[in-house]
Amino acid sequence: MALLLRHSRKLRRVHVVLDCERGSIARHFSVAAAKEDAVSSSSVHGEYGKKVGRSSIFLDRQSDKDLHTFKVSSREAGGSYSSKRMPIAATGVNSLFSCGQVVSARHFSSGADLPPHEAIGMPSLSPTMTEGNIARWVKKEGDKVSPGEVLCEVETDKATVEMECMEEGYLAKIVCGDGAKEIKVGEIIAITVEEEGDIEKFKDYKASSSAAAPAESKPQSEPVEPKEEKKEVSKAPEPTATKTEESSQSGDRLFSSPVARKLAEDNNVPLSSLKGTGPDGRILKADIEDYLSSAAKGSKKEAAAAPGLGYVDLPNTQIRKVTANRLLQSKQTIPHYYLTVDSRVDKLIKLRSELNPMQDASGGKKISINDLVIKAAALALRKVPACNSSWMNDFIRQYHNVNINVAVQTEHGLFVPVVRDADKKGLATIADEVKQLALRAKDNSLKPEDYEGGTFTVSNLGGPFGIKQFCAIVNPPQSAILAIGSAEKRVVPGAAEGQYEIGSFMSATLSCDHRVIDGAMGAEWLKAFKGYLEDPTTMLL
Repeated sequence: MALLLRHSRKLRRVHVVLDCERGSIARHFSVAAAKEDAVSSSSVHGEYGKKVGRSSIFLDRQSDKDLHTFKVSSREAGGSYSSKRMPIAATGVNSLFSCGQVVSARHFSSGADLPPHEAIGMPSLSPTMTEGNIARWVKKEGDKVSPGEVLCEVETDKATVEMECMEEGYLAKIVCGDGAKEIKVGEIIAITVEEEGDIEKFKDYKASSSAAAPAESKPQSEPVEPKEEKKEVSKAPEPTATKTEESSQSGDRLFSSPVARKLAEDNNVPLSSLKGTGPDGRILKADIEDYLSSAAKGSKKEAAAAPGLGYVDLPNTQIRKVTANRLLQSKQTIPHYYLTVDSRVDKLIKLRSELNPMQDASGGKKISINDLVIKAAALALRKVPACNSSWMNDFIRQYHNVNINVAVQTEHGLFVPVVRDADKKGLATIADEVKQLALRAKDNSLKPEDYEGGTFTVSNLGGPFGIKQFCAIVNPPQSAILAIGSAEKRVVPGAAEGQYEIGSFMSATLSCDHRVIDGAMGAEWLKAFKGYLEDPTTMLL
């Protein structure tokens, strides 16, 4: 097999792929294009070796698994660079590198009659992302692109994030257009080329399943035999599936990851009915999720078959699906219990009415009751730090930072942006941040740093909706969430016998993870929280 790079410029792009921190890139080099710049070859460090300018590509054969490995090395200005060796399919060089949170792949094609190009894959833009949607393309086919420019907007499991270009070139082909749904991480979404004249050659380009980089969440499984793949590439997964079934059932023992076993146990999924997609038939978390997704679709079809029932199917956004899965997991795996307290908030309402004129005079945002609740919750967490913790199976992690997530309902679903170090910020700063985050949530433009890293959540359905009292579901990995109801007027006994007065009372319910927060500990936190609400001037000290 002849594998050649064209210029040192191509070599620099190899370095970009090996050193990249984000972006998912695949490059295809065709023999037809490479022959023009072919140079002498030599065999070094392996069965095959091709010298390319100041760079070399080496291929080694592993006799035990009949796999190739490759190594890219260069020496310029006295320096050197070499990549880690990775196992490659025997039918061609197809190596995967881990670049930050994103899978990056490089493909060398010996049969495709296409010029050198780069295949942009769906990036992993959040720790829990396994697939995403294309909200819209900012660039169009034929547009020139430069590093740092926004290519498209990707709807992740958390928010809509801008995806930037990694290298200079031209956008030759958009594989997944506006509105494309459920694109796996690593799957090819676009093609870029270096020369403007090469754009037309990708007019009818279609990404094959073998060219797509696999999702980050699924480890690369063993390649199929070369002869079978040459006969019919589309049937390559069949031998793997057969081998998977045999290995997963060998010795009446099932192999699965700890996360997959836990998820299967929580959802009553029989592992024996699954075919693992991991190495040696190992059952992964993604296999359980696929099984649950298929079961849910089957139930939906049965419900839709009911006669005389009018309905409309509303597609779920990525954030709504992820929220649903997380809440289901929380309710099934976390031992919830609830504590409710009523606080008299007359002084709180009075303080707010005194602060807002000063805010108006200074041009700041008006302070809401919810802003005061966030500050009180943060200070209570500082006073009772044991409630600012997470269950980590073998230990309890207690946080030094008090980061409060604030639940915001939008037409896209429920978002929980975070106010960081809320215990150290003033009311005016909290009010400004909450309003800015709420606007970005409603515009679906939150960034990962806007919602990650929270240690406690506040959900308020009282002010906007008039809900008197409710119990919220803990937002894992946090251990508590505070549900705020509306303030209502009540007649209460006065200072003297036979006297009565009217006071405003607000209900607050703390949902706790009993593994972390015992009843007395939760009660202690609520006592501190109530103290700040009923004597709000202590929050200003």
